[in-house]
Amino acid sequence: MTIPKIIEVGTELPALRIAPISRTALALFAGASGDHNPIHIDLDVARSTGLDDVFAHGMLSMAYLARLLTDWVPQERIRSYRVRFAALTPVHASVTCTAGVVSVESGLATLALTVALDDGTLTLAGGAVVALD
Repeated sequence: MTIPKIIEVGTELPALRIAPISRTALALFAGASGDHNPIHIDLDVARSTGLDDVFAHGMLSMAYLARLLTDWVPQERIRSYRVRFAALTPVHASVTCTAGVVSVESGLATLALTVALDDGTLTLAGGAVVALD
């Protein structure tokens, strides 16, 4: 985890690409998070709501995005972290997490964050503030 020496508006963090999200990953996340909503793990429940299949927990995407941040700075430097869920992440989808610096002031960098599917669909958007030193 190395923070570049010069952080300025426009600095992009290395993108984090997540392998296709499996049913096993969804079941494991349900157990780890305590979120056992069957819409994420039970095909029959998902279909009963009109969906073709189950979809990933929004908090799983949020966790991947947090990993992008903690790959860049130690966790204790994160001052704030927020997201807005924008679309479902289907099972078997690959997602890419991105972040870019939108402001730097008083030793703090404000970042714009996104998670998107391969087709460009934005599933999560947010922001974070991190201490640079």
